[in-house]
Amino acid sequence: MPAQPASPTLFEYQYTMNATENLSNALTQHQEMFNHLNALIPQIVEVADELRSCIKRGGKILLCGNGGSAADSQHIAAEIVGRYKKERRGLAAIALTTDTSILTSVGNDYGYDYIFARQIEALCRPEDVLIGITTSGNSANVVKAIIEANAIGATTIGLTGGNGGKLKELCKFNLVMPSNDTPRIQEAHIFVGHSLCDLLEAD
Repeated sequence: MPAQPASPTLFEYQYTMNATENLSNALTQHQEMFNHLNALIPQIVEVADELRSCIKRGGKILLCGNGGSAADSQHIAAEIVGRYKKERRGLAAIALTTDTSILTSVGNDYGYDYIFARQIEALCRPEDVLIGITTSGNSANVVKAIIEANAIGATTIGLTGGNGGKLKELCKFNLVMPSNDTPRIQEAHIFVGHSLCDLLEAD
């Protein structure tokens, strides 16, 4: 006679119940935040127009961020250089988060706060756009990069959350996600990134 499956222990039962409740709460928070993103649509369209103008004038789109925001920088740059949905020529975008030799040498010689600003000093031109991604709006290395780009005369764009942090006053455009929770902000950031790529490819 085949063995009967063991009944779940109290711990397993509580874990399952807690996991289900946690996931349900997270999904509710996600949906509520995305419902509030409608208010950002005019700003997203305006930023997309700025990106299109940048490409048309021969500029490039630079992106930077830390941790998950570094991954978002690379993700968005890949969609721009490769393609999002439409077959078209490659467009100029660089994630400043990918060259480990630059990041580690600048971090070692000048400090971690300067790993993006030094690259902006070397690579950024007035016709370019810098997108700084930070959930708080206060990441020191992103803030310094934005300040350096402003000094060069490039257009600066923030993808932030909460109250927008320091980037709210420093960037020409600051898209502030309507949440104070880092995972929810990051989920909105990649949606906005995809939206910008979609509009960038529009005829």
